Amino acid sequence: MSTPVTIEGALRGLAAGEYSSVELTRHFLDVIRERNPVLNAVISTTDDIAIAQAEQADRDRQAGRGGPLAGVPILHKDIFCTEGARTSAGSKMLDNFVSPYSATAVEKLTKAGAIMVGKANMDEFAMGSSNENSFYGVVRNPWQTDRVPGGSSGGSAAAVAAGFCLAATGTDTGGSIRQPASFCGITGIKPTYGRVSRWGMIAYGSSLDQAGPMTRTAADAALMLQTMAGFDHRDSTSLDEPVPLFTEALDQPLAGLRIGLCKEYLQDGLDSGVETQVQNAIRELEGLGASLVEVSLPHTQYAVPAYYVIAPAECSANLSRFDGVRFGHRCDDPVDLEDLYTRSRSEGFGREVRQRIMVGAFALSAGYYDAYYRKAQQIRRLIKNDFISAFKTVDLIAGPVAPSTAFPLGDMTDDPVAMYLQDIFTVPSSLAGLPAMSIPAGFSDNLPVGLQLIGNYLDEGRMLNAAHQFQQRTDWHLRSPDTGEVS
Repeated sequence: MSTPVTIEGALRGLAAGEYSSVELTRHFLDVIRERNPVLNAVISTTDDIAIAQAEQADRDRQAGRGGPLAGVPILHKDIFCTEGARTSAGSKMLDNFVSPYSATAVEKLTKAGAIMVGKANMDEFAMGSSNENSFYGVVRNPWQTDRVPGGSSGGSAAAVAAGFCLAATGTDTGGSIRQPASFCGITGIKPTYGRVSRWGMIAYGSSLDQAGPMTRTAADAALMLQTMAGFDHRDSTSLDEPVPLFTEALDQPLAGLRIGLCKEYLQDGLDSGVETQVQNAIRELEGLGASLVEVSLPHTQYAVPAYYVIAPAECSANLSRFDGVRFGHRCDDPVDLEDLYTRSRSEGFGREVRQRIMVGAFALSAGYYDAYYRKAQQIRRLIKNDFISAFKTVDLIAGPVAPSTAFPLGDMTDDPVAMYLQDIFTVPSSLAGLPAMSIPAGFSDNLPVGLQLIGNYLDEGRMLNAAHQFQQRTDWHLRSPDTGEVS
């Protein structure tokens, strides 16, 4: 069987009868079993569920029905609740939790015919930029296995890059889809906040978390996103807005597109190899007809400190439910209620999660709320205003995703500030609730470099159009970690 590397390719093969969904699904399950011991990108496979879904997809195809993703094997980040399958959020706290229901995003993809082959590894409760914080061990970058894949959706990114599946779901709180997409050389999109329902997605930062697809191509991401998106009455933050057919706008020419270049993003501290590839990619977009306009986002320098007050504050509230009483890890033989709470949480949460809970609780405490949390929210508004002003003169903003390529495992585990600064280019758009994506834009020292595109509210279609046109002129997105050559 000629193995497809994109959803589009798989759908063509399935339609032509080159293979069945069952055959395709078994292939990817075999790849995971063979290669996952090295990369550790997958926490668990869901063989029985996957084969049953694949058999149904084959029956639907033979009957002339079936959804737009019928027969396509994918992975779900293990922060999405999946009915009948373990959902751990990468934590000992939920190691034994089997969800009785599926998240809305999972439901939509399943209804469209996607096949769940397993759950992807992740930083515990989505807290991390390197995927070194999982209870199930570190994930390795398929391009160089001594490097991180990025986080927190590092398992999803590594799995797509390594050919474990055709696509994966991820979540992005401050860059957790875009940064691992950049480090692993794939396409990843964070939609406008509220575009995809958060119902059934275990919460980290409720005002920031957003689900999105991770794929090889922008065309595949467009198909996944238009399937996942839409209003959900179960989610109070869900936007009641129509979902465009993103796939229909991909082939629009870029003539007249105005791309903003943020001077604050091209600064000291940006790796020279990354800067070169980003500049080359921007020139490629200019060659496709786009015009370049310099813009300023003057409050960018405050984004990381503001984010690392707001996100931990929200996490401290969201994770208070894990108390050893209703579900999740419970300590052995507690002597009283306080002991039950204390030991269950101390044993169930890892170091990074405990650290962020403490920071968040401090920021929300009496006497410090105004000095930290309120001030961070005021900065958040200033950052949003910067973007609103910029988008009066441009259609998209382009720049780097991360200040460097994938760094060595263990390189920053003892330096949380350096780790947090990995999010310097992704956090601003998250604080503003804007859509943003990473697309492969080249290599530096044989490691992938991503180009970040930031769009205006609900304007994912324009981003995907620009990304698709760029990918029609380049082949970075089709390079394989095994050979470095086009798949």
